[in-house]
Amino acid sequence: MSSRIDRALVAGTALRLLNEVGLEGLTVRRIAKELNVQAPALYWHFKNKQELLDAVATEMFRRMAGSIAAAPRDTWQEYLAVNARGLRGFLLGYRDGAKVFGGTRFTDIDSYAAPVEQMMRVLVDAGFTPDAAARAWFTVNTYTMGYVMEEQSVFPDPATGERDPAYALDGRARRLEDYPLVDQAGHTFFGDMEKGFDEGLRAVVAGIEATLLRP
Repeated sequence: MSSRIDRALVAGTALRLLNEVGLEGLTVRRIAKELNVQAPALYWHFKNKQELLDAVATEMFRRMAGSIAAAPRDTWQEYLAVNARGLRGFLLGYRDGAKVFGGTRFTDIDSYAAPVEQMMRVLVDAGFTPDAAARAWFTVNTYTMGYVMEEQSVFPDPATGERDPAYALDGRARRLEDYPLVDQAGHTFFGDMEKGFDEGLRAVVAGIEATLLRP
């Protein structure tokens, strides 16, 4: 096994390959080929693909840490919203980015603990209990990841930014003439997705204020 291969190098290579091959094609064999080693050399560091994805997600979060630190803190609402928009933008930069990032666990305490502590501190200082602050962040993050997952179904390739023909909006009214509300819903869901994200985010933040922030 080459001494130059370590977990950080493998995770970084996997992240670089993601736009080329997508999540389905991101196999240990494909990464090993890119590194010019045999697949067993990578299994020394990762028992399976899930462990590899955990490391990739950790690397993604590490690369986002700077924007989290720089987010404005004039109000907790703004802080939540800016970080959610930043997460969305970052995930959209990678093919299947939301699928890779969601459902994983961070593997390096030094990479995630300080940014998460800072995120929690902003809400606790604003009057949230620690439990409510954690619930608020979890809610915003899962909304963002779920939205981006849908968005990346509509626009699967970040390199081209082209809409998948399956989500074409032209002709919906004709096909759904008996279901006008369904037709409208499709335009709302899959039309201007940036506008839709912001509208949903405002609803989420308002709901957090109404239900989680103690009087």
